[in-house]
Amino acid sequence: MVVQTLRSIGGYVGAVAGTPVRMITPTRPEPRREYDETLRTLSEASVEMYFNAFKDVAWDAPEMALPEDDERWILPTLDPLGAHPWYQSLPKARQIEVGRHRLTAMVKTGSQFEQLLLLGGTQFLMGVDNGDPEFRYFMHELTEETHHIQMFQEFTNRVCPDVAGAPGWLMRTIPLVGHLGGLYPALFFAIILAGEEPIDHVQKEAMRAGGTHPLLDQIMAIHIAEEARHIGFAHAWLEEHAPSLNPVSRLALGILTPLAMRLGSDAIIIPSRADRELMGLPDSVVREVWGTGAEAAAFRRHLFADVRMLFDNLGLRTPLTRWSWKVLGVDGRPARFRAEPPTAAA
Repeated sequence: MVVQTLRSIGGYVGAVAGTPVRMITPTRPEPRREYDETLRTLSEASVEMYFNAFKDVAWDAPEMALPEDDERWILPTLDPLGAHPWYQSLPKARQIEVGRHRLTAMVKTGSQFEQLLLLGGTQFLMGVDNGDPEFRYFMHELTEETHHIQMFQEFTNRVCPDVAGAPGWLMRTIPLVGHLGGLYPALFFAIILAGEEPIDHVQKEAMRAGGTHPLLDQIMAIHIAEEARHIGFAHAWLEEHAPSLNPVSRLALGILTPLAMRLGSDAIIIPSRADRELMGLPDSVVREVWGTGAEAAAFRRHLFADVRMLFDNLGLRTPLTRWSWKVLGVDGRPARFRAEPPTAAA
């Protein structure tokens, strides 16, 4: 079922997810026509191929059952926590319990981030002119995000309803961040990438490694397929509009984007304090797994290779802004093409 889902959407997302991003220059020919054509293609794809949270996920199918002793919830070594000696030394029942909680917490945080996107997205659309095709496509995207939220929340309710998800600081700032959609849309679209790129990266790596429980696999397949359009639009919007920003806005975008990347990835990848307490996860293990070690640093760098490529092409990573990328641990080699796997980038 998962393979069929990915195959059916492949024709629409391939053109967005796997093609190299061209260099952006102020003199490129007919930029708005090219951009409008991209929007038209994305809008048509959203009409022709979309998913419903309750029609397209086989929630009650026998293979989606959720027995307490299901070993498919044991974290693989691909997960940094799953590879840690503390986790591997746990009894099998505890590995299952912690694995269920860990995976569900990431899904719940994804749902909360999608709600941030809805808040900012509606603010952004308030300022879009009549007749601008940005409105139609982005409204399609927000509609799809509502189904992602429903899908993620239903999964949370069924698998591990005790999870908290995002850390408290993020939950308190979501209403404020939402206003950036209208006040500073360039930073808002960078924040979109700060949340979507880590989720997309983790889900693709899990699927490449063989997947987890079939219910989570089906949800990830749907999300990967539609997020290809969403990430593609965020890249395209910045390509179209960032070159015309004034120098101060460009400088601010180049400095603040790494901050958004680090905060967003940490919120999604690292369990919140509330979830760490429920999992019984020692602080020392948290520091070793997601702290300043070489493996954790390499993982963070891989998450944002596509964004570095985009910002290099846009001239936003300059001697005046690169320090921010380095200080916040999201610097590194840019990707050679969109969605380049980490193994190819190594």
